Amino acid sequence: MKHLLTSACIGAVLLSAGASAAQTLQPSTTSGAYIPYRVVTQHVGLFGDRKVSYVATAGETLLNDPKGDPAATIFAFSYVDKNAKEARPVVFVFNGGPGSSSVWLHMGMLGPRQISFADAVHPPTTAPFKITDNRLSLLDVADLVFIDPVGTGYSRLLPGGKPEDFYGVTQDARAMSDFIQAWLTQNKRWNSPKFIMGESYGAVRAAVLANTLMGGPYSTGTLSAVSLNGVLILGPSFEPGSAVKGDDRAYLNNLPTMAATAWHHGKITREGRSPENVAAEASQFVADDYVRALYAGSALPKAERARIAERLSELTGLPGEAWLDNDLRISMGEFATALLTNESLQVGAYDGRYTLPINGGSGDPVADDPAMGQYTPGFVAAFNTYAQNELKIEPSDRYQAIVFADINSRWNWGAGPGTLVPRNYGVDLAAAMRRNPSMRVFIGAGYYDLVTTFGAAEHTVRHSGLAQDRVTLRTYASGHMPYLGDESAKLLAADVRAFIRSATPE
Repeated sequence: MKHLLTSACIGAVLLSAGASAAQTLQPSTTSGAYIPYRVVTQHVGLFGDRKVSYVATAGETLLNDPKGDPAATIFAFSYVDKNAKEARPVVFVFNGGPGSSSVWLHMGMLGPRQISFADAVHPPTTAPFKITDNRLSLLDVADLVFIDPVGTGYSRLLPGGKPEDFYGVTQDARAMSDFIQAWLTQNKRWNSPKFIMGESYGAVRAAVLANTLMGGPYSTGTLSAVSLNGVLILGPSFEPGSAVKGDDRAYLNNLPTMAATAWHHGKITREGRSPENVAAEASQFVADDYVRALYAGSALPKAERARIAERLSELTGLPGEAWLDNDLRISMGEFATALLTNESLQVGAYDGRYTLPINGGSGDPVADDPAMGQYTPGFVAAFNTYAQNELKIEPSDRYQAIVFADINSRWNWGAGPGTLVPRNYGVDLAAAMRRNPSMRVFIGAGYYDLVTTFGAAEHTVRHSGLAQDRVTLRTYASGHMPYLGDESAKLLAADVRAFIRSATPE
């Protein structure tokens, strides 16, 4: 297997535009040992209302197998204030998948530089893409470490590594825990306030990781005792897996998202209403009437069934007949196809504000999604440009944004590779909160996220044993990535800053 990155820049002095002189670093190793790649650059930026001089370190951390032999590398991007004190918070950031790199949070919300769309809902899909300074980055209040799990980004399995040691819920959490502890040691930051931030499957990773960092005889076999000040989760997916026939929770949790999306596209009355208003109306209907109707099942009287269908039509813009024909239960996939059928358009699953023609797709659930299909090219191109031109990374291998075949489809959920075991990981997060009475949780969701709905997030928060007084739940007028769109990005950044400050002791 070819070394991940070229060695041409090892020991070289680099000069990047807008950055001071930078030097790549290489650890001292014995002859023949694996040499982790690392490059360091120095920068200055304005974040929030503060000018920050920071050091960007992009490089590998070596992970060993149980025998102590090199098995894999985790590649991470660290942004650290040059004047950072030990009391400065550090946020460890990752996305989800499983099989996704951290490119989305890196270039979309938190990194010092970001992809910039003049209109987030109608982004350019071909180059050139625009990269700008990210004033909303959290570098004014915390240091940031973006982690690409094994097999994603530039992180790789080494020739002696085994996929089954890393591609699974438990295995992944252990690898991430090992990386975080190594980072704390290398950077002398064990006494810093610590946060982890995940997106989508990152909710599962964060919940399990919070416990893994603590350790114990039944988790890691050792007592790591790494406690977190806070856990931040965006586009939360706490309960992966399909519901069985007769489980109506998804239909109940989906309705407020359907209403908000119908409002956005003008399929229900907009005058004097906002997405918050219609979502609240739908939530009230769910609590008062819809849950009782679905609970009644086939015993629901015909007249009451007709009344419920009419109200569902008023909330979603879909005909009452469609609701009746589908036994008052319409899936998100059916909704995405049916809402704009008269315009021959399909709305995005990952963000219901996006649309593409309903015909002509190849059936790919991600590449053909109207949201993912349109905004991902800008993210990937912008990241590769930024990594090479500004961070001075010299790759000999491709940056893997998301890996479906080798990681996602082989993920071990607890019953062997590729077998999904439905489970509520909110319970794991509740256990972490019990162990650490000071740990707080922030959850941010999008009104237009048809994949991981804010209704499902609310349900998990209320039914998993989480300490309610330490959970902050916010919803934004955006989708699966709630930072897409200027207004939602500003609100989210302000809420996250406030959360980090509140969870950091004076």
